[in-house]
Amino acid sequence: MDSNQPADNSVIVTRDGAIVTLTFNRPEARNAMTWGMYERLNQTCDDVDADDSVRVLVLKGAGGKAFVAGTDISQFTAFEGAEDGLRYERDGDLRTGRISRVKKPVIALIQGFAVGGGLGIAAGADLRIATPDAKFGAPIARTLGNCLSMKAYARYLDLFGPSRLKEMILTARLLSADEALTAGFVHEIVAADAIEARVAELAQTLASHAPITMWVTKEAVRRLQESRPLPDGDDLVAAIYGSDDFREGVRAFVDKRPPRWTGR
Repeated sequence: MDSNQPADNSVIVTRDGAIVTLTFNRPEARNAMTWGMYERLNQTCDDVDADDSVRVLVLKGAGGKAFVAGTDISQFTAFEGAEDGLRYERDGDLRTGRISRVKKPVIALIQGFAVGGGLGIAAGADLRIATPDAKFGAPIARTLGNCLSMKAYARYLDLFGPSRLKEMILTARLLSADEALTAGFVHEIVAADAIEARVAELAQTLASHAPITMWVTKEAVRRLQESRPLPDGDDLVAAIYGSDDFREGVRAFVDKRPPRWTGR
């Protein structure tokens, strides 16, 4: 599992017995995800599913400051309009959905920021263990002026509830670890110097449990969550990604200045 690493080592995959660990390894960029990192994440999910001797997948970020602080925004400068945004959100649904479809339990070890795309990756995991300094959110109303897909809104609606979800998006503030624990999004808060050991202990416990029981439970919950029909949201996504405000948000983020919103 530790072979076939990306040339830049932005993702590191290791194995210890029945447990595979994927580390997002761009600490200088708070582990912001490139397209290549997303591809490696998907490939690892496929590899884990294909190997019956693997029982648990652990996701973590390098550096101790961030799990994943979103998608690398510089990549959005290549977007030319609504269709690029629609494709990005559909691909995002596939990425997060792929994590939730892994047949083995997935644990997210979260230190620091789990924001934007990082929140989505954490949401795809089954168990989330965080340090006291962890922060969670999608501050898109303050940063890029983009939106989520209908599937992503539904997923966060299940995990946070409608009231907290709206507050999180509209105010663009980040939830603390304690708030995420209260909401039920985080399962445990563990001190930074003890979290690696706690996640290893939890992973070993899961690895000793009946794999088919765990898979069926994961799959049953996923099917129940996805059984409801979702209204089409492409018009909403197209309105955002085709807007002047989104282009301004990307330019402002790259230029490291406050965006000037116009509502157009």
